[in-house]
Formats: sequence, structure tokens, C-alpha cells
Amino acid sequence: MKLFPCDNCHQTLYFENSRCVHCGVSVAYSLQESRLVQLFEPSLLCRNGRDHDACNWMVTVNHDADLCVSCRLSEVIPDLSDLANDRAWRRIEAAKRRLLYTLFALQLPVVSRKERPDNGLSFHFLKGTADEPVMTGHENGVITLNIDEADFAFRENMREKMGEGYRTVLGHLRHEIGHYYWDVMVRDAAPLRNFRALFGDESASYEDAVTRHYNEGPPANWNESFISAYATMHPWEDWAETWAHYLHMVDTLETAKSHGLSLRAPAAELGGEKIVLDDIAFFDFESLTSGWNVVTLAMNSLNRSMGMEDAYPFVLSPTVLGKLRYVHELVQWERRATKSRAAA
Repeated sequence: MKLFPCDNCHQTLYFENSRCVHCGVSVAYSLQESRLVQLFEPSLLCRNGRDHDACNWMVTVNHDADLCVSCRLSEVIPDLSDLANDRAWRRIEAAKRRLLYTLFALQLPVVSRKERPDNGLSFHFLKGTADEPVMTGHENGVITLNIDEADFAFRENMREKMGEGYRTVLGHLRHEIGHYYWDVMVRDAAPLRNFRALFGDESASYEDAVTRHYNEGPPANWNESFISAYATMHPWEDWAETWAHYLHMVDTLETAKSHGLSLRAPAAELGGEKIVLDDIAFFDFESLTSGWNVVTLAMNSLNRSMGMEDAYPFVLSPTVLGKLRYVHELVQWERRATKSRAAA
């Protein structure tokens, strides 16, 4: 995530800002310009920003919708008259905007369900009950999220119960969008053969895999081949977990670069070599992984200095790195294809 300058006073702005705290002007995120801009016309702010102060994105110029691109993708939202639901919805939408920022920066296709009714992208944010629980998941472009995941106490309890080292709303969304992109970029395309060589045969029964995973747990030494225990369940979940971690990497590294953090590795690690990163869409894989090693080491050390758990409790084995490289190359291929289509 980049930092942005205020158009009026050049003070630093953050992605979630709707007002410059230095000069007081209203600002909004322009998807066309990929930055925060001064908001001269209030009607250009997303309706969820105008009515609920819950979004800082602008509507698309020359588009008749009064919701921004992000909010238009939310097909189902909870009853906002319930204050707990309203609070959860705001947190989830904020995470979704961060997700979409990265997808657009990587120039990945984001096609709404309105544009493609059979398998276009949409989000359902639902509140479950004891009789009708809500399961977070993906099916044919529809990403469903249990809004209880936006409650820290609930999420932390689930993290402990599931034995997970990491569980966040943004992590959920990055994982589920991975399933969407598997359908879009892998399922019926040439990369499927390479996918199976790395992740396994996705035609294996998913239901049987779920039952086996929750009855038997992950295999011994799973971290030699998988990014997480959950990834061991089925090739689809291995892909989605790997995809989510790739998005973690590119977003975090762009944030580090935007803040001017030095990515010079300790001498014992990389001989003091300074890792140079380009813009998010143009990271080469070696710089990506080298920079990630440096940043996560620093992140975890800083957390420990504050008496907190590691921010990134994962190990990138050679096998996992091979899977991440596959994701990276697929993303770069799609970016080039998008650029070619735009130029045609």
C-alpha cells in the first residue's frame, strides 16, 4: 500500500483517509488515478461515504451508479440498523478495499456479477444464527463471509480453536479471492497441467478431503511442502492459501517501500545486500522473496520487542517457494495479457 500526498498541502495521506488532518480538505480515492485526490464535488463520493461515512472511494466518472466499484461488488450486506452489524460491515468493507487496491495494482481482471451473471465476482456479508450458521467460502464467483469474523474476540477464539497462527478479515478475503482466480485463470487454461504438478489433482473429492482433514489433521512434516496446515486439505485450498500469501507479500513490500524502509539484509543473511523493489506490478520473483525474508524478519523482531506474537508465523520452504513462483508467473502473464487487450 502506497502513501499519498495531499493535493492541497502535500501532507502525507493514508489509504483510509477521507480528510487531510493538516489542511482539512476532503479527499477520496480515485481508481482511475490510483491515488487519493482532493474531493471538489461531494456527489462524486461513493454513496456509502456520503450516507454512512463508511467509504472513501469515488464513483467512476461517466458511470451512472452512485456506489464505487468496491461497494457495487457487495451484493448482500447485513442489517445495518443493528450497531454490531454496522460495525462489522465497515471493517469488512475497509478490508475489501485493500484487497481490491492490490488486485487493480496487479492489473488482474475484476469482473462483477452484473457484467457476468454466471460467474462474475460478488460478495455476500452475512450474519449467521444458531439454526442457520454462515460458512465463509467461495462458489462460482460469490464470496461469502461470516461477519462475525470482523469481531476480534470471535476471530481470536476461532484462531485458537483451529490452531492457526494467523487469522484476519483481509486474510479471509485474499484466500477466497484465490478460489475466484483459480476459476478465472487456471481451471480451463493451459496452466492447469503445471498447477497439478505443484499442487496435486484438484479433481480428488473435496468432501472426502474435508472429512479426512478434520478427522486426522495435517500430515507429519506438512510445513516442508505447504504454507499452512489448512493448505494440506485439498489442492484447491493449497492454491488459495498460497495465493493469499502472495498478496500478503506484494502488499506488505509495497508498504515497506512506500514508507522508505531499508530492505538491506543483515550481513549474516545476505551479505548486507540491499534489495531494490520496483512498483507492485513489476516485482521480479527473486527480489520479492529476498525482500520478504528481510521484511518479515524485521516485522517479527519488532513484534517480539513489543511482547507480541510474530506478525508472520510461516516458513517458506523450497516447495512452497515453487508454488509462490507459479502464482507470481501466472499473475505476470495475466498482467501482460491485460495490457495487450487494452492496447488492441
